[in-house]
Amino acid sequence: MAVAAEGSAAPRAKGAAKTSFLQSDEAKGYALISPPFLYAALMLGLPILVVIAHSFWTQNYLEIDRTFTLENYRQAIFEPIYQDLLVRSLLISFAVSVLTVALAYPVAYFISFHGGRHKNLWLFVITIPFWTSYLLRVMAWKVVLGFNGVLNSGLLGLGIIDEPSTALLYNSTAVLITLTHAWVAFAILPIYVSLEKVDRTLIEAATDLGDGPIRSFLRVTLPLSLPGVTAALLIVMIPTVGDYVTPRLVGGSDGVMIANAIQAQFGRAMNKPLGAALSVTTMIAVCAMAGATVLALRAAVRAFR
Repeated sequence: MAVAAEGSAAPRAKGAAKTSFLQSDEAKGYALISPPFLYAALMLGLPILVVIAHSFWTQNYLEIDRTFTLENYRQAIFEPIYQDLLVRSLLISFAVSVLTVALAYPVAYFISFHGGRHKNLWLFVITIPFWTSYLLRVMAWKVVLGFNGVLNSGLLGLGIIDEPSTALLYNSTAVLITLTHAWVAFAILPIYVSLEKVDRTLIEAATDLGDGPIRSFLRVTLPLSLPGVTAALLIVMIPTVGDYVTPRLVGGSDGVMIANAIQAQFGRAMNKPLGAALSVTTMIAVCAMAGATVLALRAAVRAFR
């Protein structure tokens, strides 16, 4: 009878443990995050899996041959034209990210430390230009940088140049300028939020210990605002690689990026597997570049301490 009592007690203990887990805060937390996690996995993960699957197939005119092949990746990685486009896209994206953060940080710093009670007003003013269409802002830069544009007219009026320059538009520089203007506000906001979280007493303590403004900034403010700088870099770097509208409108033949090639493969060329392989290759390359940039930034900040 004692053995039977012990045998019946074991299932009751397991049932009680299961019930206690279902009633625990951990189980409630899992239940709370499960719907958004499943939604994100469905909306974000499923399209990526579909693209990856297509990258191993072959396009036969209007039909997809689902036989496994690596030929698409061979073209995406080793074809010179795609190599050049990918390298150019990564360089432009990196330059845009660095330039955007370099322009956004002083603005965010001024608003956070000197904005006073007008901080919200400053943030509101910064977002006003972005109420207009993205295409309208790109076309505005065509007006500014064009052959008879605002910049050429100003340089002619000042006597700096004798005839309008054709080097301002339809090249990589025009793409760099336009993308920087398009993303600078998105870089200001995360940096501002990070600077707002910096404890001002730490800056005062650094000053009391003999640090000047520059040294206290490098040793206190910049390291503590690094999460915002990192977020700004990633927010700008990742989407700009995939931008094909800006290069098409202001880039010309010298400003074409890998996204234009991907769009052409999915569009006129009707070669979705190759376009998918280019997309996956670009995604891996930009992730590697973003990770290397973040690590280099952290190492640079530690070196200043």
